[in-house]
Amino acid sequence: MEKRKLGKTDIEVSKICLGTMTWGEQNTESEGHQQMDYALDMGINFFDTAEMYAVPPKKETQGSTEKIIGSWFKQRKSRDKIILATKVSGRSPLNWLRDEDKSTEQSKEQIFEAVDKSLSRLGIDYIDLYQLHWPDRPMNLFGGGGINYEHIDKPSNDINVILESLEELVKQGKIRYIGLSNETPWGTMKFLHHSENSSKPRVQSIQNAYNLLNRTFEVGGSEIAHREDVGLLAYSPIAQGYLSGKYQNGALPKGSRKELFDRLQRYEGPYAEEAIQAYLDIGTKYNIDPSQLANQFVTSKPFVTSNIIGATNMDQLKLAVTSIEVNLTEEIYSDIEKAFQKHGNVAS
Repeated sequence: MEKRKLGKTDIEVSKICLGTMTWGEQNTESEGHQQMDYALDMGINFFDTAEMYAVPPKKETQGSTEKIIGSWFKQRKSRDKIILATKVSGRSPLNWLRDEDKSTEQSKEQIFEAVDKSLSRLGIDYIDLYQLHWPDRPMNLFGGGGINYEHIDKPSNDINVILESLEELVKQGKIRYIGLSNETPWGTMKFLHHSENSSKPRVQSIQNAYNLLNRTFEVGGSEIAHREDVGLLAYSPIAQGYLSGKYQNGALPKGSRKELFDRLQRYEGPYAEEAIQAYLDIGTKYNIDPSQLANQFVTSKPFVTSNIIGATNMDQLKLAVTSIEVNLTEEIYSDIEKAFQKHGNVAS
């Protein structure tokens, strides 16, 4: 599988990244191991996880995903074959991730605690890419704010202080490189500014949602990705399953995330179903599985370093991985752009 350079590092990652957030909730340890075996066999060398996983976040399953990856590393002796990315939680009321039941924030103390706990669960000595899961500063997140910016004036840890903490961890050899997640163009440039004017580590990537229904990253983010070498690690490429068509016309498949948890409101806006249908129709027109159409659209973008796929069964995983074989012709791209011009971003 094609590899792409991660930021300004010497690391090359596969253009498909294996997402893991369902392991420990919807997927068992053995199923997670099966997915990692298949991914490695298919040339994927990049796995993404987080201290908070599995999802939905709760005390009973927190850290289970990292433990599953750790047991796979131990059994397969494959640590040296994988570029591993994980994340530290941003500011939140979640109080079961830290000692003494503290709410999460990106203070030096908490970042150090989070890294040590992730290393322990994973059973490894270092993390290749350590990402800030969401900003420490208060802001609308995960599709909650749309395009209506509202300033929230509450305490947060200074970006410079966060970078100083990460710099120390790099020097200790616990992390190699750092990245952002769910970040804005302003936030990305602020982190770059602080590192360029000091010895602090430079952010190498940004992990944001990007798909046919949500192309907001193209405004601001894509130019930064290109000019500053901070490539996009795109998550939710099939819009939490909506671009597969499985939820269309009110369908609710048994065992799906929507049926189990009903947490997919990000893609349930008033105009979403019509937009989804437009992209499903394009897949039908060209005899392309709609989930593969959606995945390859993301993977093929020049500002995308890697497309983070996720699956709860092997059939889904194989469709996602083999989406790289889909040829998106100029005619198909033209139809996609026509649909986007009509429907725009129906999610954020």
